[in-house]
Amino acid sequence: MNKLYKPKTEKFFAHTHTTWGHKWGYKDSKFILNEDRSVRMIGDRYELCGPDMPDFIPYVEEVLGITIDPNDILPEVETKPVREPNINIEFVDQIKSTFPDDRYSFTDEDRLIHSHGQTTSEEVYKILYSEIDSNVDMVFYIETEEEAVALISLAQEHDVCLVPFGGGTSVSSALKIPASETRMVVAIDTRRMDQIEWINDEDRRVCVQAGIIGSRLEELLGEKGYTVGHEPDSIELSTLGGWIATNASGMKKNRYGNIEDIVENVSMVSPNGKIEQVDPITRASIGIAPQSILFGSEGNLGLITKAILKIHKKPEEKKYNSAIFPDWETGVKFLYELSKTSFIPASVRLVDNVQFRFGQALKPKSEGMKKVIDDLKKFMVLNVKGIDANQMCASTFVMEGSREEVAYQEKNISKLAKANGGLIGGSENGKRGYMLTFAIAYVRDFLTDFHIIGETMETSVPWSKIQQTCQAAEKKLVELHTKHKFPGIPYMSYRIPQIYHTGVCIYFMLGMSVKGIPHAEDIFGSIEHEIRKVIMENGGSISHHHGVGKLRKDFMTNTLSQSSIDLIKDIKEVHDPKNIFGIRNNVFAD
Repeated sequence: MNKLYKPKTEKFFAHTHTTWGHKWGYKDSKFILNEDRSVRMIGDRYELCGPDMPDFIPYVEEVLGITIDPNDILPEVETKPVREPNINIEFVDQIKSTFPDDRYSFTDEDRLIHSHGQTTSEEVYKILYSEIDSNVDMVFYIETEEEAVALISLAQEHDVCLVPFGGGTSVSSALKIPASETRMVVAIDTRRMDQIEWINDEDRRVCVQAGIIGSRLEELLGEKGYTVGHEPDSIELSTLGGWIATNASGMKKNRYGNIEDIVENVSMVSPNGKIEQVDPITRASIGIAPQSILFGSEGNLGLITKAILKIHKKPEEKKYNSAIFPDWETGVKFLYELSKTSFIPASVRLVDNVQFRFGQALKPKSEGMKKVIDDLKKFMVLNVKGIDANQMCASTFVMEGSREEVAYQEKNISKLAKANGGLIGGSENGKRGYMLTFAIAYVRDFLTDFHIIGETMETSVPWSKIQQTCQAAEKKLVELHTKHKFPGIPYMSYRIPQIYHTGVCIYFMLGMSVKGIPHAEDIFGSIEHEIRKVIMENGGSISHHHGVGKLRKDFMTNTLSQSSIDLIKDIKEVHDPKNIFGIRNNVFAD
């Protein structure tokens, strides 16, 4: 068993970190509008960074039926309102006498950063352009499991509310402080707990602290030749504890599994003690496994401190590829056929025509010989092959494993795509399509400046109900857009990023211009709620991987029987009778 402990030279503080804090992502990365109305992503972190993209603004104007005025910018609130902290004096006195002073913060900046996630309507839009409903009273930067025990004990003694905080990437309003909460609220930032405690090479296991960011986990494991393989869109920002708490999924789950497949053991410190399997075994029939309830617990039961994960040798080879299909229905048929084979790649996704054109609009202008080649390819697709540019969709693949595995997958995927009317699009398009995922949230924040609000929604749905779910969601959006008299036309696109034996995950992108609409974020939030209702009425789930939080709390009774809900609440009542972990997500929401 190898130790792999790498202490950092500087303590993590959220307000000094390289991320934006309130917006998505890193401070050195964002989209800007040039004088010629082209857009550019500054920085060097992403595939999109650097070149000017002249087609994006025209694309946005086309799909939304509006004209963007570069001089009409929605002004961000410069001085963001922060409520005075609600101080439990006895608790704070004991905190100060028990812990070093670099463990806690009462600054307005720190408290505000830890008072919201990345939900567009209820959090990001409000923090940027108006005011969030409430904020935490103190931030605690936890460093060890022992500190967690001590902190929770003090909170229980003095009746203080604790809120676990990972990367702050939640898009379900899970970090929104309950309106009914009157106690002092303390956010527990876990990001100093970011070490690998040990690696067992023979058993291929790793023990990891829960506050580690996904990209750091992969970096540290990569130095030893390993990977976990869990790669959500938020891998650069989200934490291991957050993945477990939301029951997350990653883009390469076909090869490595969803988070519940990757994690062998979880440690959680609760008001009632420590929850974990004493001696994790590959698989064991032990009766009811208590740690199973920690997946999707969303901060309601305690603080996740560490987990034991399966690890894999880094793949010998990784390849990207892509395929174009004449329409969405044909692409879905291809995925269905692929799901029944032995050559499913690590990642496969299908984007509809609207989202395909979104990706094309974020390409730089080609020049010289590249333009000649691009024009020739376009001519072949549209004229020789007869594919309609307004109907075509695209699939991208990531293949990992040995050279033999990758070659087998590539050969057979290409064969299956062609048998289903597809054209192979090549590795460059495949890689670009995959990497585009990491920049989409930056696009959201860029467009809000121009009075455009957007959000993503996801669901899982059986194969038999894909078409009706997509059509019903789109129809409802058009109906509500008209009802509320928003300008222009609404935007909706969808993609399938995950396939299963019985169904798929569908990822919706929706947006609209809200120029001139008072309290637009609240109306948009109500629209999102109505679309979720329609999705579930047509066979979709409450969520595939974003969790429930407070955003989707109204749909819990459509998801679980009342007896199931009562069982969960009974566990909470016994385990945390004073509701110390009082964030009130999912079945516990007000």
